[in-house]
Amino acid sequence: MACYLFPAAIVAPRSSPLPRFAHHRIRAQKPSISNPKRLSSVVSSGRFGWDDVLRVGEGNQEDDDPSDLRGYFEKVRACNRGSEKQSEFVPFVVEDQIVGYIHRGFIEHLRKFQDVFTIVSGNNGCYIGDRVTLHSSLKKPEDKTRAVGDAITCLGKLIPGIRNELYPVTSSFGMPVFFSLERAAAPYFGIKAYGVHMNGYVERDGQQFLWIGKRSDMKPTFPGMLDHLVAGGLPHGITCKENLMKECEEEAGIPRSISNNAISVGAISYVDIDEYKYKRDVLFCYDLKLPAGFVPKNEGTFLPMIMVI
Repeated sequence: MACYLFPAAIVAPRSSPLPRFAHHRIRAQKPSISNPKRLSSVVSSGRFGWDDVLRVGEGNQEDDDPSDLRGYFEKVRACNRGSEKQSEFVPFVVEDQIVGYIHRGFIEHLRKFQDVFTIVSGNNGCYIGDRVTLHSSLKKPEDKTRAVGDAITCLGKLIPGIRNELYPVTSSFGMPVFFSLERAAAPYFGIKAYGVHMNGYVERDGQQFLWIGKRSDMKPTFPGMLDHLVAGGLPHGITCKENLMKECEEEAGIPRSISNNAISVGAISYVDIDEYKYKRDVLFCYDLKLPAGFVPKNEGTFLPMIMVI
């Protein structure tokens, strides 16, 4: 992930693409954000680059309206698309608890795995209508994990972006884990997925500046888009804070002696329905003040770092 430093007032939502710079560091004059209306318009268009940063900074002072957040609200609505399609999904029930939702069309692909999934129709038990559950022979969590994992492997290209990373399947956060599910399959089974997201900022001359990440163009989700400095899914068997410190090391080269000071600032959630996918995400959010001279460095696949001051 490449990283960029922006004044805190200019941060754009994560689904806006960043400029694609080459293998060199760029220094530019700090833009003043004098026209939030134009910023909202550019951000909401889904095409936000460095040229837009400079263009917004050239606005007229009389157009200032710090309360204009229309662009951000449009992004919030975009993240919660598809609510009118909820009737196309049926509950995914494990041990009498609803853990997710599965599209009726996707259920047809699950019917071939009769020793893994059971499709129940009509009024039966605690639920009225169709639902999907696991076969009664699957008793232990590890048996469920293995059986569902084998089915996902067999489904092949129907579930792209397999990461070999397991997410816990629960009725809600902190509740007992029924089994673990491949991360890429989470939206196809409509389970709640949890992640950690962190703003990294520095203070200079009384102003706050945010480091903004640019996702790799090779990412299966949101390639080339803006992102927080550090963000990652919450796998099974690790706490939020421990996961955050791990992601800090991997994505930005932030040592634990610094990342341990990250402050929890709440959580946000959204529901995104797109074809067979019912994405229910909860993001635990953190802020971290970084040393003024700190420059993030991705410790994974090398990408150039661009510092915009």
